[in-house]
Amino acid sequence: MKYLLAALFSLLFIACASRQPISEKNEIYDLVHIPQNVEYYTQKMDSNETFYEIQKEYETFYFGMWNTEKPKSTLEDIKESFKFYNVSNSYGENLQALEQDFFDAMYENSNFDSFATLNKKAITLQYSNIRVFPTIRPLLKNPSLAGEGFPFDYLQNSSIHANEPILVSHYSKDKKWVYVFSNFAGGWLRADEIVFLQTKDTNALQNTEHVFITKENIPIVSTSGDFLFTSKVGMILTLIGEDKTSYTILAVSSCANSKPIFLQSKISKKIAHKGVLNLAGNNLNTIITEISTTNYGWGGIYEQRDCSSTMRDLFAPFGIWLPRNSYVQSRVGKIVNLEGLDSKEKIKIIKEQAIPFQTLLYKKGHILLYVGTYNNEIIVFHNIWGIKTKKGDKEGRIIIGKPIFSTLQLGKNQKYYDKNAEILKNLKSMNILTQKK
Repeated sequence: MKYLLAALFSLLFIACASRQPISEKNEIYDLVHIPQNVEYYTQKMDSNETFYEIQKEYETFYFGMWNTEKPKSTLEDIKESFKFYNVSNSYGENLQALEQDFFDAMYENSNFDSFATLNKKAITLQYSNIRVFPTIRPLLKNPSLAGEGFPFDYLQNSSIHANEPILVSHYSKDKKWVYVFSNFAGGWLRADEIVFLQTKDTNALQNTEHVFITKENIPIVSTSGDFLFTSKVGMILTLIGEDKTSYTILAVSSCANSKPIFLQSKISKKIAHKGVLNLAGNNLNTIITEISTTNYGWGGIYEQRDCSSTMRDLFAPFGIWLPRNSYVQSRVGKIVNLEGLDSKEKIKIIKEQAIPFQTLLYKKGHILLYVGTYNNEIIVFHNIWGIKTKKGDKEGRIIIGKPIFSTLQLGKNQKYYDKNAEILKNLKSMNILTQKK
């Protein structure tokens, strides 16, 4: 709380980042003048659509790592990170430059000689962070630069939900970490955050009905009262029974030596849905409202979401699978190229062709969901860190740090707004998720 209060008085942060009333001086126009309630946009929907051809593929992607014998990635692929991050551009948690011995230790502990020698099926036990190096220590770029430092830890590849399928490539040399591949990302997990499964177990877990979580941060406990994990939108759990008000799900926990224990849990039907949801207004209201309770979290750090994990989790309950980062998400479905067009041409194409809540808009490093128009302006839903500013040669940020509805010219009314960083100006493409290429 003290950090939130401090933000109210800092010239580096805007007041709305703390969810407190905003002052006239620092008011962000879109957050005040654009409806921030999803129901405003879904009320115009007249459909209750299902997309069977797309939705039936979801579990094929989701359980894919349990149905392969070895990783598709190569050793050269996973070594690439040591080329990107080195002593010339990396800082540690104390905001001082990292030294070569840090990188040497990380490389040695990565145990690359053992890559793809284990290839065992496993499952996550809790919400976990997939790391680029086998360490919880951060790697920052120059923290004196705008848009760098906290929270941009470049060793945070992604987060992964509890009880999600993975394939384990190998152990680190110290045995504290395992290199894993999920259906959307690869990297290091702590060895105590996973449990190995036999093929008969993975077959049983995937060849049954499932429930999709629709509510955030609900404790899920076993029938004996032991805490298992916390619910997150985007999670899928194995269904083994139901009554009028609840589902009985099968969760995986562990005992010694990474051996699985299968535990039952009763969860309310108010926090989950059997099978995929229809892409209907009331369902979108539920999911987007829940997604909006989290803040911005680079790579899913601190159990929050960034722009692309927001889209992944948002569409999961609807049975629409998305890859992890913004660029590859922009390649899903029917793609419409916007490069080389001026702003008026982009607006015309989006208004004519984009389908609300089915269309993503992409600019380098950022992904947004088209939801419709307000006062004839295009409106998008996205999870954003901040608005770029420029005073002379000095770059800055007005921090937002949460999911919002905005125009494509978010920040244009702000002092020192960097016009060259405008979302609309930098849009490269749009893609309709529910249509084939």
